[in-house]
Amino acid sequence: MNLWHNAWSCHGAVQDTIARTFNSELGQLLGASVVVENRAGAGGTIGTAAVAKATPDGNTLVLAAASHTLGGHLYAKLPYDPINDFVGVSYLGNSGYVIAVPSNLGVSTLADYVRLIKSWPGQMNYASAGNGSATHLGMAYFLAKAGAEMQHIPMKSTGDAVTELLAGRVQGVTSAVIGIVPFRQDPRIKLLAYTGAQRSRFLPDLPTVAEAGVPGYRFDSWIGVLAPASTPRAEVERLNAAVQKVLADPIVQERFARLGVESTPMAADDFQKHLRADWDNAGAIVKASGARVE
Repeated sequence: MNLWHNAWSCHGAVQDTIARTFNSELGQLLGASVVVENRAGAGGTIGTAAVAKATPDGNTLVLAAASHTLGGHLYAKLPYDPINDFVGVSYLGNSGYVIAVPSNLGVSTLADYVRLIKSWPGQMNYASAGNGSATHLGMAYFLAKAGAEMQHIPMKSTGDAVTELLAGRVQGVTSAVIGIVPFRQDPRIKLLAYTGAQRSRFLPDLPTVAEAGVPGYRFDSWIGVLAPASTPRAEVERLNAAVQKVLADPIVQERFARLGVESTPMAADDFQKHLRADWDNAGAIVKASGARVE
């Protein structure tokens, strides 16, 4: 019997970690090795472009997040179409972000933070995982909604951005839950708000940004598996069934919970509809944020 490989192209520390939480179980179910390949660079577009051009046989997939649709509006030119060059295989779940500040800033609420930023227009700064990253867009969108202005300091990763925050060299960070939860008891950092529509079940005491004084703000991320657009429907359905079965495993569910991901089963067709709806939402967010990457 010949064993084949699924080459998962994923970008970003969060996607890479998520892929590795269940690739072994998925491989066992499919009777094949599932290899996780982290192709970083250009906001994840390099790895995604490779999948768009791959043979559509179900062997090459990309574990993507909301940055996939955001990037389609953010970048002046992409080597692929985020919607038409892919087909949704399986929705994995949803994860939000947290707005955090250094404790020595002396603010205890998001409203305090907004007032402080406005009192020093354009003189405070925030760090992100790089131009065009979700952590960049999340903060830029927040500032636009709040009517405030800060300088953007792009870093190479969310980890680097959080390190700058812990050192007190920047005055804000928007980080995925997985990147910030390990520091929630650290005296150097203060978590101000959660970016999702509802409070996170992993951080139930943290108000949403909308609750905390910036109405209409929501910024979270779907996480899912995509394949090249021409992948046969039967193969898409087979992979969807396998992924959904793995996600139902209590052990895998616990791993996702530790990463701050709320997993939800979804049929392939429903995921495809979700992607198209998110495309419109992503356009509105990028337009409001004023961000652009040439």
